[in-house]
Amino acid sequence: MSRFGTSDALQLSNAVSRRRILGYIYASGVGLGVLVANYLWLRNSAGSSDSPVEVLYLIAAAIALSSVDVRIDRGRLSLSGIALGSAAILLSPLNATIVGLSVGVPMVKRGLWPGLGNSATSAAYAFLGAAVASGFRGASGPDLFGRVAVLALMCVVTWIFVATGISIRTGESISSIVEHNFSREFYAAYIYFGLAALLASYVIDGSLRGYLLASIVFVLSLALTDTIAGRRVRRVLESELSDADRHLFHSRAVEGVVHNLRNHMATAVGYLKEVDPRKLDQVDRESLETATAAANDAVTVLRTLSMGATPRVTYSIEAIDLNDLTSRAVGMARPRAREKEIELGLRESQEGVKVKADPLLLREVITNLVNNAIDAAPQHGHVELSTGRRSNGWPYFSVADNGPGVADENRHHLFEPHFTTKETGTGLGLFMSYGIVREHQGQLLFEGGRRGAVFTVVLPPYSG
Repeated sequence: MSRFGTSDALQLSNAVSRRRILGYIYASGVGLGVLVANYLWLRNSAGSSDSPVEVLYLIAAAIALSSVDVRIDRGRLSLSGIALGSAAILLSPLNATIVGLSVGVPMVKRGLWPGLGNSATSAAYAFLGAAVASGFRGASGPDLFGRVAVLALMCVVTWIFVATGISIRTGESISSIVEHNFSREFYAAYIYFGLAALLASYVIDGSLRGYLLASIVFVLSLALTDTIAGRRVRRVLESELSDADRHLFHSRAVEGVVHNLRNHMATAVGYLKEVDPRKLDQVDRESLETATAAANDAVTVLRTLSMGATPRVTYSIEAIDLNDLTSRAVGMARPRAREKEIELGLRESQEGVKVKADPLLLREVITNLVNNAIDAAPQHGHVELSTGRRSNGWPYFSVADNGPGVADENRHHLFEPHFTTKETGTGLGLFMSYGIVREHQGQLLFEGGRRGAVFTVVLPPYSG
């Protein structure tokens, strides 16, 4: 069994620290570039004729909209793009930059990186959009073609900035980020943002009626987003309830079968031990050894099934840090990943992700998930581990791969005992992992698609 040594842990920790530092350098560099661009713009322009009320209104709208997220398969998108698109079309580059900077205000509560990173990148593409819009601006602002061109440019620039930032921060390649994040939901969300921004840019005309109509657009966006989020939550809950029901059904069935069989096997093993092999000839002695080995193997299998059905959880007195847990898992998985030249990535949370758990059982869960991900990933593929907090504040860790995913017809069999799509698999890994997480009062969720599998373990936070 491979062990995760101190030098490996230190090397991994240093790599994570370097990526964090590079991430802050990247965000600071983007912010500095925006400041220089604004300075050069002001030197060569005649100033701004924007209405202060309009600027303040869009700042308030950006802050309000950035407080709401649209969840996608991996990650989330902020609604602030609606206000930023409108600001780029209607305002000067300097004022559009100020609106972009305001996006990071509500994100500071999530940490320094979300606040700084979102402020810098939002200010950058707001400035670029406004600079391009100035070339189309007439007496009544840019025409329809100009507005659409500005919004399209902002989308592309946003994707470039965000993908680059994530790559620097996590070590994941740009192609992998595009593959796993640029889905149909992702593009649909940006089309939605663009249409809302386009509509708002037309109704904001400096009048009270214009601000009222724009507010209606923003409120409708929030309401629609809440509806989409609600449906997504319901789908997840329905799936989780169905998984829980099936696992409970199989657990109860397994418990009954195991209880009866273990009694019979214990009797058989007891009688086999009473037979003195020295009194037997060679053929009978070999038969006895075979029967004893088979009986012991059966007892081991039954014990494993029993642990998967209702594992015995022994909680640690101290909190278990999911960042440490995933770091160790990455180190221990490297030899297995090296055989297929799998790229292992780790994205640790800066927030506290400490949970109340049995460390041995929790390590078994993450080992099962990581090994499954490595087995599912193609040659030269990649597996990414990440930690964080859900919207309800509960810590989680996720294991994602870029394998073939799970077919629709197999989705509802994932957590059943002895179900596997691997030729050499036993089908007990996910069944046991689900039981362990359930006994921790947590959730084991499948959140992947056809382009890879994502398994997420959500656990109650450590309360001291």
